[in-house]
Parts: sequence; C-alpha cells; structure tokens
Amino acid sequence: MPLGLLGKKLGQTRVYDASGVMHSVTVVHVGPNRVIQVKTQGGKDGYNAVQLGLYEQKESRVAKPTLGHFKKHGVPAFKKVTEFRDFSKEVKSGDTVGADLFSVGDFIDAIGVTKGRGFEGVVARHGFAGGDSTHGAKGWHRRSGAIGQRLFPGTVMRGMKMPGHLGQIRRTTQNLEIIQVRAEDNILLIKGAIPGSNDDYVIIRESKKLPRELVAKKRAAAEAKAKAAPAKKAKAAPAKAAK
Repeated sequence: MPLGLLGKKLGQTRVYDASGVMHSVTVVHVGPNRVIQVKTQGGKDGYNAVQLGLYEQKESRVAKPTLGHFKKHGVPAFKKVTEFRDFSKEVKSGDTVGADLFSVGDFIDAIGVTKGRGFEGVVARHGFAGGDSTHGAKGWHRRSGAIGQRLFPGTVMRGMKMPGHLGQIRRTTQNLEIIQVRAEDNILLIKGAIPGSNDDYVIIRESKKLPRELVAKKRAAAEAKAKAAPAKKAKAAPAKAAK
C-alpha cells in the first residue's frame, strides 16, 4: 500500500474535465491527515508502516490507552485512525498529508462499509427469481424453495443462501480514476461510486492493479503510438499511389 489517506464521503455530483467531458464523481474530504506514528522494520514494530489520524476531537472522548498513545507521539486526539503499510512518502510524526498526495489521472482503490439494508429476503439479498405469479402458484412468489433433503444427509447444507442481514460489510472498489484534486480544500473528486453512505469514513489508497508507474508507462506508449500513426500513414500513401 504505497500511498493512502483517510477520508469522509461527502456525496455525489457531476463535473467536466479539461476536455469538456462530463463525469459522475464522488466527493471525498481527506483531511488533512496527521501522521501519528512511523513504524520501521528495524525498530520495535518489525515492519514499515505509517499511522494516520483524521479529525481532532476532545481528549475526554478518547479511551485512556488510546490517549496515552497520542500523547506519547506528541499529537492531539483523533476521531479516526488507520495504518498504511509500506508508505512510499517520507514522513515523520506530526507531519500532515492531504489531497495533493494524489494527482489528476491517478487510479485509486476505495475501501468502505456498505449501506446497511436490514433484514432482507432471498430475492433482494441474493437475486433469486422467486416463484410464478400465475398458473396456480399461491403464496410462493418471493420464497427460496426447498432448502434440505429427504433422506441423506437430511440437513440444510452449510452456506445455503437464505434470508438475513444485507449490507454493512467492508468492501473495496478498485481502479477508480481521480478527476479533480482540490488541494486548498483537501477534496478529491473520484470517478464513479464508492462504498458507504454520505458522511461515512473511507480509505483511499493507490490502486494495487494500476499503480502510477504502470499507468505512466501505458500512457507514454499510447502517446508514442499516436505520434507514429501519421508518419506511418504518410509513408504508406506513396506506395499505394504507385500501385
């Protein structure tokens, strides 16, 4: 996880990019994040990581062991704390990092807790088709059907899809593009949807599948191909005329 920030999902809107193309985006407020602790492999912790905090709060609202941790590193109490392993930016305890950690065109992964939907049946929870509406079907329109067996093993199989609580689980949405970075307001405008309700906390990290180096390499190759195309076309034209 080379780069990452803690943020709060503010809502959704639509914006235009430099080419005049409209994008649906999610607005995320990312702080600034304060560096609480820097862990190193050679130190007591035995691995490289950076601990970040978001939104200061009163000391009276923090558990005493957590407050002791904040005071040990000389930082105020925070509402939300998370840790990023192998943080690629050089930082020290007390530093701040914000939206300018990312750039327009970067790809990120957004981690959040999905909206809670309460208790749902199998049609809403698992996408079951349900029973027929006509042809003598009575009282079986949104049910799952048989769930067990007659003789062997005579029990409901483990993992059977059944009604239950839907949502409110941790999910990651990958490879979302950053459309705008508003560094002065610590706002990221991210293309597409990310998990969670408005005002929920989210983790924004550099994409694992599309890191900056890979994206830059692909864009350079595409630009080189685009530049070579007219020359290739001009070279082919005389040969075609000669025929």
